[in-house]
Amino acid sequence: MTASPILETIGLSKTFPGVKALQKVDFRLFPGEIHTLMGQNGAGKSTLINVLTGVHTHDAGEIRLGGTPVDFSTPLEAEAAGIRTLYQEVNLCSNLSVAENVFAGRQPKRRGAIDWNAIRTRAEAALAELNVSLDVTRSLDTYPIAVQQMVAIARALSVDARVLILDEPTSSLDDSEVARLFDVLRKLKQSGMAILFVTHFLEQTYAISDRITVMRNGEREGEYLARKLPVELLVSKMVGHDRMTERMKHSATDAPAEKAAAAPFVSMREVGRRGLMNPVDIDVQPGQILGLAGLLGSGRTETARLLFGAERADSGTMTIGSKPVKLRSPRDAVRRGVGYCPEDRKKEGIVADLSIRENIILALQARRGWWRPIGRAKQRQIADDYIVRLGVKARDAEQPIGLLSGGNQQKALLARWLVTEPKMLILDEPTRGIDVAAKFEIMDRVLALCARGLGILFISSEVSEVIRVSHRIAVLRDRRKVAEVAGHTTNEDQVYRLIAGGDNP
Repeated sequence: MTASPILETIGLSKTFPGVKALQKVDFRLFPGEIHTLMGQNGAGKSTLINVLTGVHTHDAGEIRLGGTPVDFSTPLEAEAAGIRTLYQEVNLCSNLSVAENVFAGRQPKRRGAIDWNAIRTRAEAALAELNVSLDVTRSLDTYPIAVQQMVAIARALSVDARVLILDEPTSSLDDSEVARLFDVLRKLKQSGMAILFVTHFLEQTYAISDRITVMRNGEREGEYLARKLPVELLVSKMVGHDRMTERMKHSATDAPAEKAAAAPFVSMREVGRRGLMNPVDIDVQPGQILGLAGLLGSGRTETARLLFGAERADSGTMTIGSKPVKLRSPRDAVRRGVGYCPEDRKKEGIVADLSIRENIILALQARRGWWRPIGRAKQRQIADDYIVRLGVKARDAEQPIGLLSGGNQQKALLARWLVTEPKMLILDEPTRGIDVAAKFEIMDRVLALCARGLGILFISSEVSEVIRVSHRIAVLRDRRKVAEVAGHTTNEDQVYRLIAGGDNP
């Protein structure tokens, strides 16, 4: 390993009102390595990245790039110095084409004019590095969030840089997409690039990392060689005690027991929409979790949106509570006791500038109607109650929800729907981008709700997670349902065979 780091911090500190986000953090990143930053939500990972790249200024300490002290005041300054960053949320222009997003701000020109042919050709080449083939002239918002994530990655990788920082780049990707990305990262590492990788996926950490730095409560807990840090010890260091390690050891045996069939709360028969989803049969029963398993583009989110009325079906029949329905909008679904936590919580879930209280009360107020306002005192009582019940870590209910960590935002979204006392919840990637401790905590609460009679449609790109929590699993491929299996009797290999086109188990 090179003796001198390309990027390092010495005693770096950053404080926000009421929060010590970073406390005297020492960090080193060397050329030709992949260094993973691990820690729970709120540990300081994103703050460290934001300070390194000029999004925030630090209060104390020093940042050095190539041994020279630097103090970036904007991300553009960091990029000009050779630091390229892909942030956790997809920060692209959804109204522009894929090609325009890949080369926004650095369009190739010919004779003083933008060379559109070159942009399209080079965008296709950048995506081809990730084994992604798509129409780069189409608007970005016509593609699902997982494809948008690949476009953002292609943009980050298409720039010559000394340092590449990737903050949760795989949070919306399936296993095959992750494998493609990792192949590219290994090539970049061999060329001498320094790569800082942030993830909550433990398997990915050990698949790609040379070294690991663990953050906890805004401090650096330690720096370790990945091959010398057992996964149980890593988790213990992240959470600060051994309880979660034991939770992980027993998680494989925690799958729900088989339940007797009951009349479904929601039944879909040949429900589909031309160009969006092939006709599908889905039953969600009270007190059971139906998992949807499939790869990118298989139709998981499309199925959820049809069930919630966010997309209007043009074929098939649906019943809710044994009554035939035609869902013309999400409001129709909410009135019938269906709640929906969407995959993209930043864009479709939270209202970042509103308080936690206002976010939690939104669905209940919408169901009551805006002409029947809920009083401020009642709102506060409801919000305070669910903040305690779900363990939302916040200063108080009036704190803007946008200032919370991803895991705490997800808990607040869950609270929004629980307030409405739903009969069924659709959870689309509810643990996306949150740490391992918060992931188990949220899923434990979901299982407890299910045990009390709540029907749940559960979607996750992690097949192991789908198997662990689901009573039944509907397997999707190419926007159609290809099989349904019992969660307690199947395993990952069987599910992947079905996804790949194998025979039913």
